[in-house]
Amino acid sequence: MLNLAMLLESSARANPGRPAVIFNDTKLNYAQLNGAANQLANGLRKLGVQRGDKVALSCPNLPYFPIAYYAILKLGAAVVPFNVLFKGREVAYHLNDSDAVALIAFQGTPDLPMAQMAFDGFQQAPNCKHLIVATVDPAAAPPVEGEGVTTLGRVMAGQAPVFDTVQTMPDETAVILYTSGTTGSPKGAELTHANMTMNAVATRDLVNFNRNDVALAVLPLFHSFGQTVIMNASFTSGAAITLLPRFTPDAALGIMQRDGVTVFAAVPTMYWALMSYPEADKFDLAAIRATLRLAVSGGAALPLEVIKGFEAKFNVPILEGYGLSETSPVACFNQLDRPRKAGSIGHPIWLTDMRIVDPMDATHTALPAGETGEVVIRGHQLMKGYYQKPEATAEAIRQDWFHSGDLGKTDEEGYYYIVDRLKEMIIRGGFNVYPRELEEYFMTHPKVSLVAVKGVPDPKMGEEIKAYIVLKPNLTATVDEMLDFAKEGLASYKYPRYIEFRTTLPMTATGKILKRDLVDE
Repeated sequence: MLNLAMLLESSARANPGRPAVIFNDTKLNYAQLNGAANQLANGLRKLGVQRGDKVALSCPNLPYFPIAYYAILKLGAAVVPFNVLFKGREVAYHLNDSDAVALIAFQGTPDLPMAQMAFDGFQQAPNCKHLIVATVDPAAAPPVEGEGVTTLGRVMAGQAPVFDTVQTMPDETAVILYTSGTTGSPKGAELTHANMTMNAVATRDLVNFNRNDVALAVLPLFHSFGQTVIMNASFTSGAAITLLPRFTPDAALGIMQRDGVTVFAAVPTMYWALMSYPEADKFDLAAIRATLRLAVSGGAALPLEVIKGFEAKFNVPILEGYGLSETSPVACFNQLDRPRKAGSIGHPIWLTDMRIVDPMDATHTALPAGETGEVVIRGHQLMKGYYQKPEATAEAIRQDWFHSGDLGKTDEEGYYYIVDRLKEMIIRGGFNVYPRELEEYFMTHPKVSLVAVKGVPDPKMGEEIKAYIVLKPNLTATVDEMLDFAKEGLASYKYPRYIEFRTTLPMTATGKILKRDLVDE
């Protein structure tokens, strides 16, 4: 028997009075957090939610998220986290695709009316019976009205703060995480209680989490990185998380200073923003450096120039890791007891196999060090499959190996490196060009702040190379200047023939650059 909610329950027994969740002036200790999750579990059971059901959760980084997340798990149901930016059409698709019987959604803000978007989708999902709105004021009426609509406050009201957690089997589904859907419709990766529990424990050990740690939860908890590496790994350790619903450099530095943050996990765009923030000196950076002991990066490749700049400014090592929604997510990680190599994602984590293989070789034979191929993975973190999509599952998992779609290589010491996405690789006139290599190079230019490189259709070459460049504040540059720089350091078949300057680049809610949204202006 194993239920992911037992991670919270174990820490609540061992450390009931220690802080678990911090959100500005709100502080919940472990006993309070577990008690609130128990109240909600009782309320959901009263509504008819039971073992094996799917319950969707749409909530930014607020205390409602962990309360609802663990309440759903305690029932033996599966959590289906939603991106908080979903519009009604997307809410409906995910509710219907996951067979969710209920949706818990935050009320939102005037700029982001989440309850309205949830209601619009809820009305198009006939099998979803309940929309539960988490209102800022627990006694308030729901901001939308309709059959099946209630509030979190009403569901929890009068419920006992004790609950006998359903003893699920390790291979039962705990969480369904939807992939971003860069190709085709989004697919739900079914992650089991064993997947999620073992990945949280492995992360705890990699980061050396302990109950005195305070982890900044700025990565969205609906995303696998924030969910496992910050929330679940912290709660496994009896550590505290301090919540930040929306990243800005100002807000992040303020919380680091206020709460004595010890562990910071982020995606590369957040590191870039903190490194280049012109008003950072208004904070007590000495105090922030004194408590901050470790930074973790994932979600996308971290440019070497950003690593150097951030580590110099904050005097803290960044451990770069790698994983996917389908792997719970952590599969590979730089480790504290081994030398770090800039640009490397380290070694496969505990009880995990990784290889670099020829994507066309069905034998999964490992390629020699230095050769580029597809990253394949097997281990405790590997999903059951894509929910109700056997063909997609069979395509992704072949002979027990998960095909990541990422191109990588190893060195002679077994360190892994991600070269690029298999589908992002540009084939220009028969030559393979990896956008990440070009992005890394452009980031060394003193005027360049951020860059994205992608392939564009070309009748002669098949694909041509284009760079979208964001310059540092108050600096100017010309296309010819950037082309000359590119020609200096890149082979003739690699340098971009097209360059476009931008003030910003489109990004997901988790801080990844959305290359598919980069279109000519």
